[in-house]
Amino acid sequence: MLSVLRNRTYLHLFAAQIVALVGTGLATVALGLLAYDLAGAGAGSVLGTALAIKMLAYVGIAPVVTALAHRIPRRRLMAASDLTRAAVALTLPFVTEVWQVYVLIFVLQSASAAFTPAFQSVIPEVLPEEREYTRALSLSRLAYDTESLVSPVLAGALLALISYNWLFWGTAAGFLASAALVLSAVLPKPLRPEPLRSVQEGAGDGVLARSVRGTRLFLAVPRLRAMLALDLAAAAASAMVIVNTVVYVRGQLGRPATDVPIALGAYGAGSMAVALLLPRVLDRVPDRIVMLPAAFGIVGLFALLAVLTAAGPGAWRWPVLLAVWAVLGAAGSLILTPTGRVLRDSVAAEDLPAVFSAQFSLSHGCWLLTYPLAGWLGATLGLTAASAALGAVALASGLLAARAWRGVPGAAAAATAAASGKRGVAVTR
Repeated sequence: MLSVLRNRTYLHLFAAQIVALVGTGLATVALGLLAYDLAGAGAGSVLGTALAIKMLAYVGIAPVVTALAHRIPRRRLMAASDLTRAAVALTLPFVTEVWQVYVLIFVLQSASAAFTPAFQSVIPEVLPEEREYTRALSLSRLAYDTESLVSPVLAGALLALISYNWLFWGTAAGFLASAALVLSAVLPKPLRPEPLRSVQEGAGDGVLARSVRGTRLFLAVPRLRAMLALDLAAAAASAMVIVNTVVYVRGQLGRPATDVPIALGAYGAGSMAVALLLPRVLDRVPDRIVMLPAAFGIVGLFALLAVLTAAGPGAWRWPVLLAVWAVLGAAGSLILTPTGRVLRDSVAAEDLPAVFSAQFSLSHGCWLLTYPLAGWLGATLGLTAASAALGAVALASGLLAARAWRGVPGAAAAATAAASGKRGVAVTR
């Protein structure tokens, strides 16, 4: 897997991703402490609002930035996004009002919405060979999972020596290092996309048309519609874990607070295991064979979770919860890791920025739906109802994906070529 790091451009970009992720992780911990200083017992509502603002920025900003990005070299766009995020991080220690936090979080996440799709769309151009790109996707998934485990530990160690405000300086340093690494990389020259004549005749090539270009491709290409449905299944799984882990561990099982990170670590470990093993699997089997069963596996895990929730007290429930969380992490990784391969193979090269931006925006729209669903149902109707509802979401998503992605090469090729306004864009996976 590490052989792809021999590519100097990818090495710089991957290093930029790593340091930016660590900076983001430190900011997450520091932001929670800042919210508590500003709002006390209301810190949870502050963080919940900040999370909603993050998702809204991701959903709304990414397509617009992509529509304008063809006027800016991608390297400069990513570096400018990093510099913006660094400036926000340096400002956060000086805020005194909750509304200031909301404004700065919107700016920070808007910059992230500009950076991430651009970064993702560059990688398949830097690593055009199928085997190398697959391993790059697994490394990226591994980086996200590792950060979720390492950043809280690093933040805890730093907080033993310094106040939390200094963590924002660490965040800024991470973004500045990311900008420097991006600027040091030599990126391929992007192709200019043509108007989407086949999707909507006369749609034009203006900002509005470019903003919805990726979404139109998602709606026009069956395999991309399936990808969106699979994103919703994965979002249902991650929402249950992120929102309700503390409720399960503390409320349902009566475990100490120190067991909460253990449960979250089980979820991350399952995801990391798949990220390490999946490249060899994808060398032999199509993406579809890996991703669709994972969605239906999530349905079965939600059924098991509902049984666990309804069962009476018992020491067996704790190891079962850890096992369910680990397998949910593995199932989510089976869906999310090959996403870049599916997107790359579904459209022409010049449409990659548009579809990566649309996937970024639409997938976060799935989380914007499932996060409050997991929280609201769990709090009002109970965790069994939340498990049943999210399981139903995953089941519907899996069925829609299976129906859209039937693995018929000719139909997939025709739809892809029509949507892109090109000839010869065809992949059978």
